[in-house]
Amino acid sequence: MTTNREVFDQIAESWYRVRHWPRLRKELEEIAQRWQRGELLNVGCAHGPDFLPFTQGFELWGIDFSSQMLKQAQRYSLKFKFYVNLIAADMLALPFPDNTFDWAIAVAAYHHIKGKNNREKAFCELKRVLKPGGEAFLTAWNRGQPRFWLKSKEQEVPWRLRGKTVYRYYHLFSYGELKKLLTQVGFEIITISPEKSYHFPIKNFSRNICTLVKK
Repeated sequence: MTTNREVFDQIAESWYRVRHWPRLRKELEEIAQRWQRGELLNVGCAHGPDFLPFTQGFELWGIDFSSQMLKQAQRYSLKFKFYVNLIAADMLALPFPDNTFDWAIAVAAYHHIKGKNNREKAFCELKRVLKPGGEAFLTAWNRGQPRFWLKSKEQEVPWRLRGKTVYRYYHLFSYGELKKLLTQVGFEIITISPEKSYHFPIKNFSRNICTLVKK
């Protein structure tokens, strides 16, 4: 069975071409304005576009379990002329001492982790490497979005390559589940809301759950 790491290694170059800009740019720009400067960790950084709002005033670090995605992130940083420290690592075991980072972002990362215990461990790791009072901006796919109604919260989502289709694992969070898990590991929830492009009155149907937390 193909692992998520192997899948992302396979799709890295096409991912770079298709998803060349931050998907949640408004949210990230607001967060950059809120934080202003400091050491920032991008968890599950993929090919690197979510660094763009943070290229001024921040020391940038990125981890991803896909070595091929990190190659694309290096390519991306050279194209846009910013420096980032890139490390191949797993979210379940971040290779940093306690209290290292002022801030962290993780866009569409934690929903790729299989197993409740592993998701809890990954959030504990994030909390561990943040400094006291540090904040993290996290996004995950929402189970309540209409295309997943009446479907399992454990999904294999296709990505088409030349001549074949590969599948990425997703755990679809609900607002309540994500809030409960983050609270259990000791985070303070500052905000939990849909993406800014979502304008319907019921937040439960948004595509993304965007959460700002504090250690």
